[in-house]
Amino acid sequence: MKFGPETFGELNAEDYDALHDPGTTSESVALIGELAAGGRVLELAIGTGRMALPLAATGLEVCGIEGSPDMVARLREKPGGKDIPVVTGDFADVAIDGPFDHVFLVFNTLFNLTSQDAQVRCFANVARCLAPGGTFLVETFIPDAEPARSSQNVRTMNVGFNSVWIEAALHDRVGQRIDFQRMRITQEGIRLVPLVMRYAWPAEIDLMARLAGLSLKHRWGGWKREPFTAESRMHVSVYEKPEAAPQA
Repeated sequence: MKFGPETFGELNAEDYDALHDPGTTSESVALIGELAAGGRVLELAIGTGRMALPLAATGLEVCGIEGSPDMVARLREKPGGKDIPVVTGDFADVAIDGPFDHVFLVFNTLFNLTSQDAQVRCFANVARCLAPGGTFLVETFIPDAEPARSSQNVRTMNVGFNSVWIEAALHDRVGQRIDFQRMRITQEGIRLVPLVMRYAWPAEIDLMARLAGLSLKHRWGGWKREPFTAESRMHVSVYEKPEAAPQA
């Protein structure tokens, strides 16, 4: 499957809010708001504003990058959505006027970049726009906890009175890639919604950060700062850009 920066929004923007709520918004907004501490904030893959709008409502200056014009259009329809500056483009590469005190990328979206090279470029792009001492927060699942650990997997995602949502997946262990096909079956017919993810373990993500000149500051097993352990199914990791060296 060919999956570009705009593809996810083209397939999902219409019903994204109804079908992609992780149930952690209040906790994640609280933690990011505390880490940002009144600074200038950038969200990568801002989408329809699930995170950005409540953060902006706290008084933070929030900007975004989004690959899908369709998702940005949904953001603009919401109260306050027209006030958030958004650059449209691939968050691995697109330039945006910085510096920012805090950048974040949540809900496994780092893995929507479908190659290691693109993920490495993302960290380099973040490092370029971060202010000295700024931080970059990343939330992803732990690959070993992902249900598609076998070479192929089929599961039921949702069952309603007039619909069913089934997900099929092929897992390429060598390429660290999962190709999903989500089938939404309703009385009107069948809709196919593909998704491609290239996952990485925390140690690999840490190395991407180091290559960009960032270092791990915090790692938690959840949004409530749960300890990160071998049993954790996700991680929230915060990377820091060094403070500027003092001038001689």
